Amino acid sequence: MNFYRYLLEQNPVLTISLTGWFAAQISKTIINCLLMKKFDAERLWGAGGMPSSHSALVCSMVIATGKEMGTRSPLFAIAFVLAVIVMYDAMGVRRAAGEQAKVLNQMLFDWMDHNKQIFQNAGQNKQLKEMLGHTPIEVLSGAVLGMLIGFLIPVV
Repeated sequence: MNFYRYLLEQNPVLTISLTGWFAAQISKTIINCLLMKKFDAERLWGAGGMPSSHSALVCSMVIATGKEMGTRSPLFAIAFVLAVIVMYDAMGVRRAAGEQAKVLNQMLFDWMDHNKQIFQNAGQNKQLKEMLGHTPIEVLSGAVLGMLIGFLIPVV
């Protein structure tokens, strides 16, 4: 705990932001474990899922920046704009890429199934990562988690 306090004293905005990300990744891993009935270590660092760690990170950064620098500062404005862009991207471009990956993976699976003799010695097939973006509720839950962390952790 002393090390965390030291980090908080050195750079509160960075420390609170990373705490938001970490809390979201832990939450995501626990939620995934409960839903899938198995532990998946990739959820500790992977993108996608509930809650959005990207949203938690940038929203905790916005709150911490506002507390540290004031809401009228240019740094608060920059943090706010960055948060909007990150959350918009998570629901838009990255989510669309994940949906396209699902379709491509299914097409590849079907094609390989019809051409088994070609792929008998191919070994393990590599699939595209499907869990890239977020639904609006995943982004909202990450944003709420990040704001809570930003408000709850005092700026030393």
